[in-house]
Amino acid sequence: MKTLLLAAALATAAATALAQPYPNRPIRLIVGYSPSGAADLIARIVAEAMGKELGQSIVVDNKPGAGSTLASSLLWRAPADGYTLGLATATLYGIDQHLYKVRYQPTDFTPITRLTVSPLVLAVNKDLGIDSVQDLVAKVRAQPGKMNYSSSGIGGSPHIAALSFEKAVGGQMVHIPFKGGAPALQAVAAGDVQLSFGTAASVLPLGRPGTVKMLGVTTEQPSAVVPGLPTLAAQGLPGFAFSFWFGLFGPAQLPAEVTQRLYAAATRALADPQVQRKLLDTGNEALASSSPAQFDRWAADSGREALERIKEANVKVE
Repeated sequence: MKTLLLAAALATAAATALAQPYPNRPIRLIVGYSPSGAADLIARIVAEAMGKELGQSIVVDNKPGAGSTLASSLLWRAPADGYTLGLATATLYGIDQHLYKVRYQPTDFTPITRLTVSPLVLAVNKDLGIDSVQDLVAKVRAQPGKMNYSSSGIGGSPHIAALSFEKAVGGQMVHIPFKGGAPALQAVAAGDVQLSFGTAASVLPLGRPGTVKMLGVTTEQPSAVVPGLPTLAAQGLPGFAFSFWFGLFGPAQLPAEVTQRLYAAATRALADPQVQRKLLDTGNEALASSSPAQFDRWAADSGREALERIKEANVKVE
């Protein structure tokens, strides 16, 4: 009798939970990067703000590895119920499949909204004798294959920005990948490599005191992330534009009402001036998409452009 009563009580509780509007329990946000990095900081700021909007906590779950494809694979296999979300970038749209031979495709995810955009910062060794983008372009062209640049890893945004720079200037450099943005910039400071395109979070701690020399930002317009630093486009590379971004995704076939609920919560969270200030302090600008559909189109275009650079340079993961 007691067993029957317990079973009935559990069934009633489950039915009650199902009947409650989404969300009725904590949400997991998978992040394919290590704690304390740029992605992790963004995730925690946004998760806290969205959690307040949704009335449920959002728990950040760091799953670094394999160029963030480990985390994306976990999201791909998660139930499409809105209780497992992921922070991801343009690599979902081609680079993951090309470099890491993953089984998932862009259609295996539900795009919800862009969260942040930021410039990458071009930094060079302070003793290199280069004071401007024009100086660097001249040196790259005059010494093909002699200049070394670092990045946070093969296929990441800093790597793709450098490939875009090579294409724009018509020169070749040698790529030296590191396991993270901080060691990549420390290599520039030490003179082990000559330059790097890094996130503001990686570059500014060394750039502000002059340990490395900051030459410009990769975005089309000057950025509030690095006030006063000119764009590469304004320094002899007209049309050069590259943005580093993070977006919020769910598994495929996420119910439309859940997608819209998450989109609305994220949009309200990103409109909060306090959240915007916190994100700016990490080197990122809050910028929600106008709709999930618009985000999907924009992210797919960004992913295709990044994949083109990777293919043109014949990049491979050894």
